Amino acid sequence: MKLIETGLPGCVMIEPAVYGDERGHFYEGWNAARFAEHGLPTQFVQHNVSRSQRGVLRGLHYQWPGNVQGKLVSVLEGEVYDVAVDIRRGSPTYGRHAAAILSADNKRHFWIPEGFAHGFLVLSETAVFTYLCTAPYDRASDNSLRWDDPQLAIDWPLAEVSLSGKDAIAPLLAEMPAERLPLYIA
Repeated sequence: MKLIETGLPGCVMIEPAVYGDERGHFYEGWNAARFAEHGLPTQFVQHNVSRSQRGVLRGLHYQWPGNVQGKLVSVLEGEVYDVAVDIRRGSPTYGRHAAAILSADNKRHFWIPEGFAHGFLVLSETAVFTYLCTAPYDRASDNSLRWDDPQLAIDWPLAEVSLSGKDAIAPLLAEMPAERLPLYIA
């Protein structure tokens, strides 16, 4: 497996070794020993899968203060524009984001550490998105940030997006109370 730095400390793209022939292909999506060698998580407690149509934007989501989640995300079918945003108060990269195309074709994974908001936009007709989480979902700690926050300056590749009710009314990062944002620990 190959790690690709994103410019946000801790957020990395993971490119698995793919073995294929005319019959198809095989790759390891996750291996505890290999992840440990690279300082990546080896314990996941929840696996989620979503299927969405073109133009669906999910995010920017995070959990704080309880059950803070790190996420290992990938796409099994289709293509998405995936984004991680550093929202840790006091972080040198606070408010900066990293983005990548994840697809069934490129088979890349994106590791999004605890303390980052996450979202994705479906670019293909449909997409099946999967993520392993380091903590379970916790409704009381569930938070959303505005997907089109000018401070974040995310260049989403589609102009027309479809949002959930929760995401449509999410606050800007500057409007989020400090106690609802994670702390940066050096």
